[in-house]
Amino acid sequence: MMYGFGDDPNPLPESMALVEDIVMEYITDLVHKAQDIGSKRGKLSVEDFLYLIRKDLPKLNRCTELLSMNEELKQARKVFESDEEKLRKVFEADEEN
Repeated sequence: MMYGFGDDPNPLPESMALVEDIVMEYITDLVHKAQDIGSKRGKLSVEDFLYLIRKDLPKLNRCTELLSMNEELKQARKVFESDEEKLRKVFEADEEN
């Protein structure tokens, strides 16, 4: 992650530990806040996280982009699995004949 943002390919272990601590604290805090919001409805959802980052447009845009890509991948897998199932049935029918 640090190298991706322009740091040295081999950063100091202390730097890596500091970044890891900051990221873990941020994620933990975000999850706790989302859990507080979700507990009012009785369940935690993706919308709880989107609500928390609504004012940080780069994060919100990236999250919505990743969620839409995830949905596209699910649809593509579903089509692939159904096509694979059809092919399997055709091959099984041919083998019986």
